[in-house]
Amino acid sequence: MEDSTLSELFWAVARRLRHLNRETLEPLNISPSHGRALAVLLRHGSLRPGALAEHLRIAARSATEVVDDLEHRGLVRREPDPADRRATLVALTDAGRASGDRIKAARKAETERFFGALSAADRAELTRILRKLRD
Repeated sequence: MEDSTLSELFWAVARRLRHLNRETLEPLNISPSHGRALAVLLRHGSLRPGALAEHLRIAARSATEVVDDLEHRGLVRREPDPADRRATLVALTDAGRASGDRIKAARKAETERFFGALSAADRAELTRILRKLRD
């Protein structure tokens, strides 16, 4: 198999997954960037905005915009960092946690549908290969 064919197939699957992610989040009225931020906060708990930006791999200014939007929607709140009163933490509200849980469930269902065409052995092999490439 040619490298370009492998690359083209990989990016075609990646585009399809991004499209499915947008479709999955649309009924929840959540953008992909907001969904990613909620997922990070669900996984890691309260974070400083800079740490959230690092997890999201975006500029701190962009993370501030995401946090502002989520705060406006009542999904996160800013609170003082008990370890450093000069710093601020971003924390999920109850509504944010509920939205994050709904997103997680919707993504899991979509993942099951997407990868459902693969056998258990194929899924295990794909997982192994992707982990190897990631690491």
